[in-house]
Amino acid sequence: MALLYAPVVILVVFSFNANRAVTIWAGFSLDWYVRAAANSGLQKAALNSLIVGIVATVCATAMATAAALATSRGQRFRGINALYALISMPMMIPEIVIAVGTLSFFALAGIRLGLVNVIIAHTVFCIPFAYLPIRARLEVMDKRLEEAASDLYASAWQSFRLITLPLLMPGIVSGAMLAFIISIDDYIITSMVAGAGAGTLPIYVYTQLRLGVTPEINAISTVLLAISILFVAASHLVGSYGLARTRSGSVRHTG
Repeated sequence: MALLYAPVVILVVFSFNANRAVTIWAGFSLDWYVRAAANSGLQKAALNSLIVGIVATVCATAMATAAALATSRGQRFRGINALYALISMPMMIPEIVIAVGTLSFFALAGIRLGLVNVIIAHTVFCIPFAYLPIRARLEVMDKRLEEAASDLYASAWQSFRLITLPLLMPGIVSGAMLAFIISIDDYIITSMVAGAGAGTLPIYVYTQLRLGVTPEINAISTVLLAISILFVAASHLVGSYGLARTRSGSVRHTG
């Protein structure tokens, strides 16, 4: 565990170092965070990351929700397990393989590299990460609530809007948060499909690292780390809250 977290702790600590030398502590300072915030190249990369992350998250979450509803609430068929594996497969395939394949696809399709390519690639790659929490949420939801709505002459849309969607929302939010983290932290796929001017924060950090590690790079990395931790923690809390709410609702319904 020490080998796992010690480099991260060192990175965070030395991001507050007053000395430019990253191995010599010279006192506490926020100067590198101020410089990073004023860096125009960093601002553009951060804006690109936000655009890609938000759009890809919305698209991936919508597709993942539709896929989860189709596989969990749709009619069962013989190849359902193969479909589950197919949806989850991008999580198991080496990312470099996906990146090269995506680049080849864009080349064959004659699509010029740019921010749109990054959004498309991130959307496809993030679908499994959003799908799993949403599907897990559907699996623990009490189907009798939806059946009761149908018995009360609610239409399929009314049942979905008033019963299924509110109960499913914790899973959707959790999946969206995971998708956003995957997108904003991705380097390999982005480096393959991003054209000129479409670089994101991970691309910017890697480019700057070629010039050597500086406290400014440590500061940027610390901010990315903090964002990741906050979103993962929020995703876990939302998922736990939704599960507890479902269980309490099932108990009341049974009673």
